[in-house]
Amino acid sequence: MSIIHIDMDCFFAAIEIKYRPELATKPVAVGGNPSGRGVLTTCNYIAREYGCHSAMPAFKALELCPELIILPVRHDLYRQESHKIREIFKQTTTIIEPLSLDEAYLDVTHLNEDPSQIAQHIRQQIKDERGLTSSAGISTNKMLAKIASDWNKPDGQYQIRHEDINAFMNDLPASKIWGVGKRTAEKLDSMGVTNCKDLQSIDLPTLHHKFGKFGVSLYQLCRGIDDREVVTDRESKSTSVERTFKININQIHEAKAKFKSILLELKDDLTTNHNDRKLKSAFVKLTFSDFQKTSTEKKSDKINSELFNELLINSWNRGKGKSVRLIGAGVRFEPKKSESDLHQMNLFE
Repeated sequence: MSIIHIDMDCFFAAIEIKYRPELATKPVAVGGNPSGRGVLTTCNYIAREYGCHSAMPAFKALELCPELIILPVRHDLYRQESHKIREIFKQTTTIIEPLSLDEAYLDVTHLNEDPSQIAQHIRQQIKDERGLTSSAGISTNKMLAKIASDWNKPDGQYQIRHEDINAFMNDLPASKIWGVGKRTAEKLDSMGVTNCKDLQSIDLPTLHHKFGKFGVSLYQLCRGIDDREVVTDRESKSTSVERTFKININQIHEAKAKFKSILLELKDDLTTNHNDRKLKSAFVKLTFSDFQKTSTEKKSDKINSELFNELLINSWNRGKGKSVRLIGAGVRFEPKKSESDLHQMNLFE
């Protein structure tokens, strides 16, 4: 198999800089806000040199880089750019598995061409047509391709050939394996496992005993074996929109006023990206001033503002007078069954 993993370089920040080229030499982040509230969604490589990174609280990023320019998230713009990039992918192959707005797997096995040259061509086309850079990983399976795409970032690519897999895996940190999170990495470290060569020395029964079903996956993945196919119709289970506010909200009427724009963005997302999905439930989540979180959910196949406001009030009352720093709203979808089961939903009727 020949799998390419394309990963856009600091996608949200790169798009913002594309439209504001005067920021190209400055540290830039997207998400949070200049007052230090919220967390960063992404940042450019200049900001990363200061230690800033995605999911970092904005106040911490500003401590590391006081000159950091923090821009608001513009989801519509990023979705539009992502759609145009996927159209570029489709000029090469239709076997595409998007992972998020800024990355995707492409199966190019059927093309019988050098996958490294294919990746180079796609990346150049993205640069020429969209003015954005990307990185690519090329290998025989999804796990290796994704790992490889991070090897020569930004604006580079790396190929792990079949004959090089054994040597590559020996030195690879176990934490780089697909599915290994913080807790699993800590557990492996407690077992004396730092790289995949260490992990290969542990037999299958032991891994199964320690990690359950995932132990079987670990046994294969640490050897570079990954049989997952590129899935062209990845099914979303939910979608949501949330806002972190510069100043905490103290009154429910203030919350309702802010809530309207959140619902409008959610409606736009559902109409644009999920209009063929049957809805299962609606939910609202809040984060209070003391960082305690709560969420309220209700089953419904028809979503409207009245339902969301009911959920907002229920969640708000759990705070017992505490102010609110974040409000989010979303929906969960019923699983897809077949094309005949799909029908257009009357959203926000």
